[in-house]
Amino acid sequence: MELRKDPITRSWVVAGHPEREKVRPDPCPLCPATHTQASTILYLPAQGPWQVRVYPHFRPLYRIEGEPGREAEGIYDRMAATGAHEIIVETPEHTRQLAQMRDEEIEHVLEAYALRIADLKRDARFKYVTVFKNQGGQAGEEWPHAHSQITATTFVPRRILYELRAAREWYRDRERCVFCDILRQEIRQAKRVVDNAGDYYAFCPYASRVPYEVWLMPKTHNHQFEFPQAGENRRNLANLLGRTLRRLLKFSESYHMVMHTAPNTLQTKGELSEYWRTIAGDYHWHIEILPIVQQRSKSYSIKEIYFNGTLPEEAAERLRKIDPGK
Repeated sequence: MELRKDPITRSWVVAGHPEREKVRPDPCPLCPATHTQASTILYLPAQGPWQVRVYPHFRPLYRIEGEPGREAEGIYDRMAATGAHEIIVETPEHTRQLAQMRDEEIEHVLEAYALRIADLKRDARFKYVTVFKNQGGQAGEEWPHAHSQITATTFVPRRILYELRAAREWYRDRERCVFCDILRQEIRQAKRVVDNAGDYYAFCPYASRVPYEVWLMPKTHNHQFEFPQAGENRRNLANLLGRTLRRLLKFSESYHMVMHTAPNTLQTKGELSEYWRTIAGDYHWHIEILPIVQQRSKSYSIKEIYFNGTLPEEAAERLRKIDPGK
């Protein structure tokens, strides 16, 4: 496999096929009896039986070995698919989902996210670390056993570059964080806020891309999820995430969840070199959850133009009315 860059959109595309290994659907490859300790990168909690386990992906899109070796092919750019691709198994129980877990269990999952992001960012080759979760068949989940995935790449995803650019320009013009401004207005207006726990808020974005899209964000400014600031009690975030997912499951059993945190500031080359001057003040980590509500959705039928048939104010009101109890 290799990475190829579109010179117009500046998106990197993974081209080719990952090595296909024969993974039998039964027994489940994520269940405890399937893997040896030798392949494990992280166990949580540190003492006693494990609840969260992290190990390399069986069929990785990115390989840890080697250098990117970026080169030109005429007007085009390409490089090796260097990076990391890991699986975060969220529970040893095959049929238990993240939304069904206790707050302390969800907190362990969030801790695994933070520890792996911080560790992968120590490798200066990697410009960005993405944590994502595809829940349900419509979201393209690889296995029904509850899991998330993490990738470290030698490029920054286009969506994150858009956010970085907009956040930097907002800060340059106003000397304020655009994400902080958004959350302050959402709290003040209270029309799109779904719930909150301590320092954390869940709300439907003003320009939601899909029905019942929800963002989770701390009120305390912080550009790096992996290093919480004073006031960020992760147990509150776990509580809010669990309640939000249980609400969303009333509308759809499938969703995409992505953690947006700052890129690797050890990287000073390429498109990132101009961003580091103000990133600690202009960027703000957050979690985006996009449910898949319609089987034949128009949400992305016209490239980069979204269609959402549910106003976020209506979505937030319906979500607020749902009892998030287990």
